[in-house]
Amino acid sequence: MDIKIQKAKKEDIPFLAQMILQSTRAEKKIGIFDYLFGSQNLLPSIEKLIVSPLKLYCYYENFLVATIDSKQVGCLCMYEPRKAKKEDLLAALENIDSSAKERYEDISVCEFFQERSIVMFDFLEEVEGYLDIGVIKELMRTALLNARLKGYVKAQTIVEIGSLESKLFYEALGFKILEEKECKEYQEIFGRKGVMLMQLIF
Repeated sequence: MDIKIQKAKKEDIPFLAQMILQSTRAEKKIGIFDYLFGSQNLLPSIEKLIVSPLKLYCYYENFLVATIDSKQVGCLCMYEPRKAKKEDLLAALENIDSSAKERYEDISVCEFFQERSIVMFDFLEEVEGYLDIGVIKELMRTALLNARLKGYVKAQTIVEIGSLESKLFYEALGFKILEEKECKEYQEIFGRKGVMLMQLIF
């Protein structure tokens, strides 16, 4: 199968919202966006974040989309922490749902300090039925090439403590655990002890 990787376009936004939701739910009953927005208007709310003029970390132009025979089969978000500011995310959440902003602040104690000299990878997902055919590998290869062209040599990602499949997956790509943070609030909401920061030097 010929896997094509290209930068996301506006017409990819509904697909990206679905993949973001799938990624954040990973092996759990609810993910962060279920918690922030609830069941009503969930996907439309995620789409509003994706197209926010504040250009958040999940802004659609930060995504790569994989296609096979013109069908969307996977995605990966690569963003620069120096550009993706927390205050912009809070402002966007406030505009969509003021209670979402409050809920986000409740779990922000679980966040890591993000270096300005790295790129972050997030929402690395593939569509069911297209697993293990190289989609993820091609997305990662293209993302690392783009990162190198921007002058970066380190990439980081965040994985939940206890998500063994995700941890092993990133370790297979060369990522190593840099820091772990256990968080009572996170465990109460999502049933996971906390999160771990993983890093790849390339």
